[in-house]
Amino acid sequence: MGGNGPAVIKCDLTANLQAQMLKWILTLVVAVFVLGMVAPHVARFLRFGRLPGDLVWRFRGRTYAFPFVSVIVLSLVLLAISRVL
Repeated sequence: MGGNGPAVIKCDLTANLQAQMLKWILTLVVAVFVLGMVAPHVARFLRFGRLPGDLVWRFRGRTYAFPFVSVIVLSLVLLAISRVL
């Protein structure tokens, strides 16, 4: 930092590895977008967020949900599916 200009971080990734990383990042972005659009509609049918143990708190006209049990159940289901595959 002795006046030599901005610090530059060199990264020697091959073009193939960069393309693979870009594909995964794009896949994750698309998956998050699709899940964000579909989740509210699916939650109505699966009772996600309304299981015993899920907390709903209303404060000053807003509703705050803490779906503790739903997240645990969803994690167990995803774990079971990943073990089968």
